[in-house]
Amino acid sequence: MQCSWKAVLLLALASIAIQYTAIRTFTAKSFHSCPIPNPVNCSLSQDTDAADRLCDESPTFSYNFSRKTHVLILATTRSGSSFVGQLFNQHFDVFYLFEPLYHVQYTLIPKLTQSKSTTDRRVMLGASRDLLRSLYDCDLYFLENYIKPQPVNHTTDRLFRRGASKALCSPPVCESLGAVDLHLEEGDCVKKCGTLNLTLATESCREHGHVAIKTVRVPEVSDLRALVEDPRLNLKVIQLVRDPRGILASRSETFRDTYRLWRIWDGTGRKPYNLDVTQLTTVCEDFWNSVSTGLNRPSWLKGKYMLVRYEDLARNPMKKTEEIYDFLGIPMDSNVERWIQNNTRGDRSSSKHKYGTVRNSAATAEKWRFRLSYEIVAFTQHACQQVLAQLGYKTAGSEEELKNLSISLVEERDFLPFS
Repeated sequence: MQCSWKAVLLLALASIAIQYTAIRTFTAKSFHSCPIPNPVNCSLSQDTDAADRLCDESPTFSYNFSRKTHVLILATTRSGSSFVGQLFNQHFDVFYLFEPLYHVQYTLIPKLTQSKSTTDRRVMLGASRDLLRSLYDCDLYFLENYIKPQPVNHTTDRLFRRGASKALCSPPVCESLGAVDLHLEEGDCVKKCGTLNLTLATESCREHGHVAIKTVRVPEVSDLRALVEDPRLNLKVIQLVRDPRGILASRSETFRDTYRLWRIWDGTGRKPYNLDVTQLTTVCEDFWNSVSTGLNRPSWLKGKYMLVRYEDLARNPMKKTEEIYDFLGIPMDSNVERWIQNNTRGDRSSSKHKYGTVRNSAATAEKWRFRLSYEIVAFTQHACQQVLAQLGYKTAGSEEELKNLSISLVEERDFLPFS
């Protein structure tokens, strides 16, 4: 069958028109994601009715036309992350959430093996990314998949450390507060505010210009690539690092049972044969891998990554905080400035609470030098020599050098944001 050139041309034009219409239809529609509770999206609930309800009630996702800034504080336990989180929590236009991935971890871990396999890690990270994406879109209903017992009528009293989020302890989420409660302590939030209404929390999130989340449950920045490249988000990562020797000292004092063998070594001078050295080396390996990625400046991290050493922040909190806000493109709030002035010059009694943020920040950064024996410090320096050099932390060659505070163990480094 022969066709004239006019017929061929008409067919080609019709094909182009159909493709154009399809593309326009697709791009005009917002992305839609709803929490389907099955292993594919890493949710363990089998309640299909609840899933349908969440799908109906969850908002659709679209491109981030508003350019709301989404901030992720990427850290590890006892690295100063609670302090950094407060730099955002105090900002009037930032909706801050403290460790929401806690619920993912404690929902999934009982279901996973204890082998720490690559598969288990992938499941955890997949679920964590799904939850982070939803929270940045102010879809707090997605949390209901992981809070146990499951919230009823979108209300719960089981959100981990709710009181650490100013937005969740203020109107409209908490209407029972009076003028005297404007600076509510974390422990008083649940007592005065009662159960958390996730619908009101969602509304509050949408009213804020930016969303910040702190987590110690994502090992490396490369684990966040899918979120960084997601056009629905404007994600910027603040990676917080700290001298591994300081982290070990702080963990040994805070988590006394978990780090009991380290304490025995510190007290007796004899290293236990069954010491779990991965409690130290995992931190150093994660730092090395993550910071190497950031410092290599891959194109997908351009304008999205800033490395912050806790020691620099502790010594010059106002200057470093201004640099962080400049990187984010968010005007710094007077509330943040006031909080820094009031919370970086604490006395001895102010740092007794293990998760507190009121302390003499400069002195806290150096305290590990008197908490650890030189034997443990030397062991740490050998085990983590690569990352210590990478981050500009000097080694102490003797106990005298370790205890002499006039000798700085932190090199002057300027880790400029990748812009």
